[in-house]
Amino acid sequence: MKKLFFLTLLSLLFIENINSQLNRYIVKFKNKGGSGYSFSNPLAYLSQRAIDRRTHYGIAIDSTDLPVTPTYINQVKSVSNVTLLNVSRWQNAVTIQTTDAAAITTINGFPFVQSVNGIASRNNNNVLGQNKFEQEEYTRPPAPSAQRIQADYYNYGTNSYNEIQLHNGAFMHNIGLRGQGMQIAMLDNGFNNYLTLKAFDSVNAENRVLGTWDFVAREANVANDGSHGMNCFSIISANIPGQFIGRAPKASFWLYQTEDNTSEYPIEEFNWVCGAERADSSGADVLSSSLGYNTFDNASLNYTYAQMDGNTTIAAKGADLAVKKGILVFLSNGNEGNNPWHYLVTPSDGDSVIAVGAVTATGVVGGFSSYGPSGDGQIKPDLASVGVSALIQTTGNTVGMGNGTSFACPSMAGLGTILWQAFPEYNNMKIRSALWQSGSKYTSPDDRIGYGIPNMKTAFSILLTEFATSTSSVNSCNATINWTSKDVAAMRYEIERKVPGEVNYSKVGDVAAQAGDVLAIRNYQFNNTIISPTPGIVSYRIRQVIDTNAASFTAVYIDTTNVTISSGCFATGTGGTGQIAERITLQPNPVSNTNTNLSIETPYAISNMPVIIYDSKGAQVMLIQSSKTSGKKIIEIKTGRLSKGKYYIKVLNGTKTFGTATFLVL
Repeated sequence: MKKLFFLTLLSLLFIENINSQLNRYIVKFKNKGGSGYSFSNPLAYLSQRAIDRRTHYGIAIDSTDLPVTPTYINQVKSVSNVTLLNVSRWQNAVTIQTTDAAAITTINGFPFVQSVNGIASRNNNNVLGQNKFEQEEYTRPPAPSAQRIQADYYNYGTNSYNEIQLHNGAFMHNIGLRGQGMQIAMLDNGFNNYLTLKAFDSVNAENRVLGTWDFVAREANVANDGSHGMNCFSIISANIPGQFIGRAPKASFWLYQTEDNTSEYPIEEFNWVCGAERADSSGADVLSSSLGYNTFDNASLNYTYAQMDGNTTIAAKGADLAVKKGILVFLSNGNEGNNPWHYLVTPSDGDSVIAVGAVTATGVVGGFSSYGPSGDGQIKPDLASVGVSALIQTTGNTVGMGNGTSFACPSMAGLGTILWQAFPEYNNMKIRSALWQSGSKYTSPDDRIGYGIPNMKTAFSILLTEFATSTSSVNSCNATINWTSKDVAAMRYEIERKVPGEVNYSKVGDVAAQAGDVLAIRNYQFNNTIISPTPGIVSYRIRQVIDTNAASFTAVYIDTTNVTISSGCFATGTGGTGQIAERITLQPNPVSNTNTNLSIETPYAISNMPVIIYDSKGAQVMLIQSSKTSGKKIIEIKTGRLSKGKYYIKVLNGTKTFGTATFLVL
């Protein structure tokens, strides 16, 4: 039985006459012949945004994208006493309503029809006409909470802050990732009064609801029916400062009602697939749906646990196909943890979707949250988010709390959306993988929360490391390191070096991030003078500090690059006969309370002879401009202003190094 996943929030009505005659049918067609549509003109049936997604991620347009042959549809709906309900190109099928057995016989006789099967019966004896999904939320508002602003972009309020910080999600908002430019499709039972409730003020004022459709009533109005979808919608989009902030409050939305609130039949799965198709063709990036199915008003249609294998049910096959089209799909895992069924419900059994279990804001698993694995042994749920006493917008225009994986699902969907916003270079499966890897139980997944509670800062770091690239070059003993990464002005970089013979890296420089408060791709360069008497590979690695706050400091090594020096840098040269051509000596060495004398001996004059002194990290600390005639010259090095440590001296003939020396200051 499908649950709009709440614990103790709803008492489902038992529908009488479960064996009443089916009057709604699914008609499947054999092919899409003569449709008039082609792969060469996809704009006839897909939006440009949907086409761009396929192009960007290398997804081929195939036969499932082609619309159902119009002549097939017209012949079916022209049959007497038949009402056409919905059309699915992915299933190459339509749903119809009729009580005329002769009409079914006629349709079965069409040469292009593969099958006609009963899929639902509309009952009219729902007790008192009550909507089976009304009164789904706790209307008790949370206790008043102190505002929590700190350095965060949003003023969350304590309860909202605690929910998002279970995942380190405020970090994402703070670096400019709030859902801008991303599109989320929500499939549910209705979005009651979303046009007037305060959680949606920003969405409505900025016209970020891009489209709506009710697949049950077959109309555009989705604000006049169930409120469960509205509750879920608020978890992603809310913007009530100091009280309730959504996970992706700047995203845009497609709102689709696929659920029939007065009955429970597989036709709702068919509607669900139609909603997923429309999300795809409209160009949505992410799909979030808190619906699920396992038993129905007619028990003969019920599923078994073995059928929760991701390949059997209408909804699971549709959900996996949505992922194949490039959409990132999030689904509630179910609220059956305390019930005899116990396990997940479909379509969360899809092998490519992200099924979400419920935990508290402190990470404690909700007892009601459905267990995995799937019927074929997949790890389910995939992840977990807040679904116990979760903040929601209520129908009474207050902020209340509710329980259910219904609420964990949009929480995770919103966070997944802003992660993908950061890295559109990667496809939906790469984003899912990063979320898995950042989970609190990634190395030991279980059947309650799967890979665990994702840490968004960790997921961001994983993708950042994959994205960042670096190159390097060397000219004599001067290295140039170039790199590309993503950052905001509050971040910075540390450059570390390891020369031949060294085991550990040492920091040799810092580079500040460029201006900008929204995450963006930026390029950098760092120049470094190599100090190594030994030829070989010099390795540089780049450490990006992504959070400079002392309490939450986070840095990640984003890339390593190498250069090769063919001869030692700062090594004293010798003549071809083995006799000394240039000699450089220091006396005294080490130096304590006096200066040291640098002796430079050459058989030739040097008109431009810079003497450069570096500290142990390669930073220049002194430059002496000098020259000499042939023979020996003594230069006094004033060491009184140098800190204790090791120093390197490089002597140049113009721009060419011909000798080096080292000394210690004690």
